[in-house]
Amino acid sequence: MAEPQMSYEDGAAYERYMGRWSRLVGETFLEWLEPGRGLRWADVGCGSGALTELIVERCAPAAVEGVDLSEAQLAFARARPAARLARFTRADAMALPFPDASFDAAVMALVIFFVPEPAKAVAEMARVTAPGGLVATYAWDFLGGGFPLEPVRAGMRAMGLAPPAPPRVEASRMEALQELWRGAGLQALETRQIEVARTFADFEEFWSLSLLAASIRPALAEMAPADVAKLEALVRERLSPRGGPLTCRARANAIKGRVPG
Repeated sequence: MAEPQMSYEDGAAYERYMGRWSRLVGETFLEWLEPGRGLRWADVGCGSGALTELIVERCAPAAVEGVDLSEAQLAFARARPAARLARFTRADAMALPFPDASFDAAVMALVIFFVPEPAKAVAEMARVTAPGGLVATYAWDFLGGGFPLEPVRAGMRAMGLAPPAPPRVEASRMEALQELWRGAGLQALETRQIEVARTFADFEEFWSLSLLAASIRPALAEMAPADVAKLEALVRERLSPRGGPLTCRARANAIKGRVPG
């Protein structure tokens, strides 16, 4: 049986759990990029606009174009304060609707493993970025256990269940990212892992937010109530057997490179 796949179509639902994690990683990611001010940015697969908003807040951009395939996610992004500067358009990451060399920086946040053909998306990011411009991404280290909901996924596996995964999960590997960036002709490649932590008041807060997470909610909805209760008990025992505040950690793989010229 094929492993169930994740899907993010609801911007508000994404924000309730994953948006906070995304912002934590995005802050470190942008610091690592060390971008100049006044750049033209493309946020490819912008989703709910979490990284777009950070770019507007922290990078003093001249312009930002966010693109995504989900109208529901884009609607949420357009309601953010970042919309005062950013423009959001429905578009395919593998066929960006921009002329060559339109941007100084093209970034992709937590998306590359959802793209049917990641190499096409990276080639498009390189195409629309001017010579000397920056092309970068970060992706949860799924295969290395870095996804924020890995404790829940581990509990599902312990029960003999297949947790949802992105359709191109292998693209999250650091080696895969390096191959994709080299394949697009990008130069001066640098990589790093970004580790972040988030503290919950107690296990109940963690679990209630996990139930809302778009990445796991559909799978839990298909489980019998008794199995959900068993999963909750397994995860509680692993994370917080004594109760009290709970700190969870996550890890993303990141890469950046330059367009030749």
